[in-house]
Amino acid sequence: MSTALEVSRARLRLEPKERASLTARIVVPVASVLTATLGGAVVLAIDGHSPLEAYVELFQSAFGGRNPLVRTLLLSTPLVFTALAAAVSFRMRIWNIGGDGQLMMGAIAASGVAIALPRSPFWVLIPAILVAGIVGGMLWAGIGAGLKVFLSTDEVISTLMLTFIATHFMEYLIFGSFSYWRDPESVAYATGKPIPEVAELPRFWGRLHVGFLIAVLAAVLVWWVLKSSRWGYETKVIGDSPTAGRYAGMSVSRNIIAVLCVSGALAGLGGAVEVAGVNHTLQPTALETGVGFTGIIAASMARLHPLMLVPVAVFLSGLVSSGTALQQMGIPIDIVLLLQGLVLLFVAAGEFFLRYRVTLVARRGRR
Repeated sequence: MSTALEVSRARLRLEPKERASLTARIVVPVASVLTATLGGAVVLAIDGHSPLEAYVELFQSAFGGRNPLVRTLLLSTPLVFTALAAAVSFRMRIWNIGGDGQLMMGAIAASGVAIALPRSPFWVLIPAILVAGIVGGMLWAGIGAGLKVFLSTDEVISTLMLTFIATHFMEYLIFGSFSYWRDPESVAYATGKPIPEVAELPRFWGRLHVGFLIAVLAAVLVWWVLKSSRWGYETKVIGDSPTAGRYAGMSVSRNIIAVLCVSGALAGLGGAVEVAGVNHTLQPTALETGVGFTGIIAASMARLHPLMLVPVAVFLSGLVSSGTALQQMGIPIDIVLLLQGLVLLFVAAGEFFLRYRVTLVARRGRR
C-alpha cells in the first residue's frame, strides 16, 4: 500500500522499502547524529560560540566522569520503562501514548504500599512496592484497553486523557487534600509522606540505585518474551494484519487487552522505581513528567527493539542532562533546545528514509 500527497500537477508517493541491510541500519543513525552535530555547529558559530568547546562540554557534562554518568543513568531509568511500554504496544499497532499517566499511577500505588507497611522487612517491602507499581500502571492502562475493545474508543484519545486525569489526581492527593499520601507534618509546603528507609532501593554506584539494573533486566525480559513466546508471535502477526490473525484463530480483543496491560505495567514499574529509588515520597513536582512522550521518541529511535532502548535512553538522557552545563557557558536555552531538537529531527528523518521511498509521480489531468 502507498499513500499520496497531491502537489500541484504531481503527487508524492510514499512506498515501503524492503528491510534495510545491517550496514545501512548502523550507518544511517550514525550519519544522522553527525549531520545534526554539523548543523548545531553552524548555529553555535553564528551565535558567537565555539562549537568545539560546546560539544566537549556537552559530552563531559553527560558522560565525562562518575557523577555526570550517574546523573545521566538516573535520568534514563524511567525513560527505559516508558520506552518499553511504547515498544510493546506499538509492535501490535496499538498506540498507547499514556505512559506518563501509567507511571504516575504506579508511583501512587507504590508509595501507598510503602507507607502502609513501614515495619516490614526489606525483602518483603521492596517486592511489594514494585508489584504495586506494576498493578497500578496495568489497571490504568486497562481502562484504555476496555474502552477500545468494548466501546471501540480510539486508544490515542483515551490514554492521553487518562494521563491528564492521573496528573490532576496525583496533584489532588498532595496539594488539594489531606489524603493518606500527604505528610500532615508539612504545613508550609505540601509534600507526600516519606517512605520508610527500608523501602528505599539499594545504591551500588554513588547515587545510582538498583532500579537501573531492574530497567535493564526488564528490557532483556521483554525482548525474550516478544522473540520467543507464542504471545510475542501473536502480537507481531496481529500488528501486521488483524485479519490474518483472526483467520489463524488468534483473539484480537484478548491481545489488545494483554498488550495494553503489559505496556501499562512496565510504565507503572517505572513509577515505583522512581519513588523507591530517587524521590522516596510521592511528590508531583519531583516526579519526572513528560518521560512518557520522550519514551515514544526513544522507542521509535530504537526501532521498537527492547535491547536497543537502553543505549538510546541513555543517549537521550545525556542530551537532557547536559543542558544546564551548556547554559552555564552562556549558551541561551533556546540554542540548547535547538541542539537537542536537531539530533531528534535528523535521527527521525534518517529512520524515515531508511524505511520508505518517496517518488514524484505525474498526475493525470482531467479529460
